[in-house]
Amino acid sequence: MRESSKPTVPATFSYPGHGPNSRIGVAICHGFTGSPLSVMPWALHLAEQGFAVSVPLLPGHGTDWRELARSGWHDWADAFEAAYLELADRTDACYVAGLSMGGAVALRTASRHPVAGVVVVNPGLSFYDRRVRVIGILKYFQRTTLPIVEANPTAAVTDDGDYSQTPLAAVHQLKKLFVATRRGLPRVTAPVLVFKSDTDDVVPPTSLQMIRRRLGSAELQVVPLPNSGHVATLDNDAPAILKDSTTFFHKHAPHHVPSETS
Repeated sequence: MRESSKPTVPATFSYPGHGPNSRIGVAICHGFTGSPLSVMPWALHLAEQGFAVSVPLLPGHGTDWRELARSGWHDWADAFEAAYLELADRTDACYVAGLSMGGAVALRTASRHPVAGVVVVNPGLSFYDRRVRVIGILKYFQRTTLPIVEANPTAAVTDDGDYSQTPLAAVHQLKKLFVATRRGLPRVTAPVLVFKSDTDDVVPPTSLQMIRRRLGSAELQVVPLPNSGHVATLDNDAPAILKDSTTFFHKHAPHHVPSETS
């Protein structure tokens, strides 16, 4: 049952930018079964700094698990790519960013377009659960499973819709997205910044290992998050994500803009 005190899921978040940073765009992708709410503090911080920001709500998200089961990874990736292209068309430099599955979507976009840079938080490219190896068959015998619950969650809670069940058809699509993203990593040549929680019950360490091993970019920076779980954008280390990503965006813009200290 939803709590009325929680914010409702926005269809998208878009800010045109202002001041000297208005020509720098940042397209941010939320995660699997999530919504723009999971990255909203990040988006609002960048908007306050004057960046042009876009956070689309992906198909099958922000509603319920039944709707998610009817969507596919191309739907998710295409929706974000369209948001990126729209933002890139009206800015001088456009970055992609993402949380969890959104990190995979951002990296895939970077493999297909000349992004200015990539910032991802606990990006997913692999699974803990070995049953995913046979998910293409398992989905025909088991329709849903329970969502992953972290042992000691400390992140703020958002109401992203009814995802009390996770459709295995959607997990199969997620697996296909991860495969496509891994194949594209050698084509990612833009600078990449990865934030990785020390404790993450959702995304295994192999995801970061794959990025280190296959990424085509000569510039990869990894920032550990010692005090956060998977949804680190809403957790204790969120201020570090906001600060360090802002510095990254300034650093790699075509015309360097001095970082703001606020």
